[in-house]
Amino acid sequence: MGADEIDEEVEDSGPVQALLPGRKAMVVRLTCKDGMRPGLLEALNTYADGLEEEPGTEVYLVSLDPEDEKIVWLFEVFKDDDAENAHRSSPGFATMIGELNDLLEAAPAILRMDPLRLVMQETLLEEDWAF
Repeated sequence: MGADEIDEEVEDSGPVQALLPGRKAMVVRLTCKDGMRPGLLEALNTYADGLEEEPGTEVYLVSLDPEDEKIVWLFEVFKDDDAENAHRSSPGFATMIGELNDLLEAAPAILRMDPLRLVMQETLLEEDWAF
């Protein structure tokens, strides 16, 4: 293996990096009623399955709070303001919001931000995520 091949191999195994000018992001805290987390997760996952109708929604990450079983966190990244507006006006979003009203104990808490840079290990995308 030549030096050029070693350099290419190292470069290919590094993290994916991108600057994110103009992107919009948010972290959302959802607090569900007692015993409603399975229903909340079902509504969020059903919504995620339809995200092809929102090409400007670039990241949609659902996370469980490790200390409070009533809290679910969302992290979302949108291509721009128009994409965020399209997200909020999509049929799938309207359906999900209708379902969340019966599941949530309180209104969602939203923290908005302007992301600057993404670094992600490429191997994350190589794993078998079939479910």
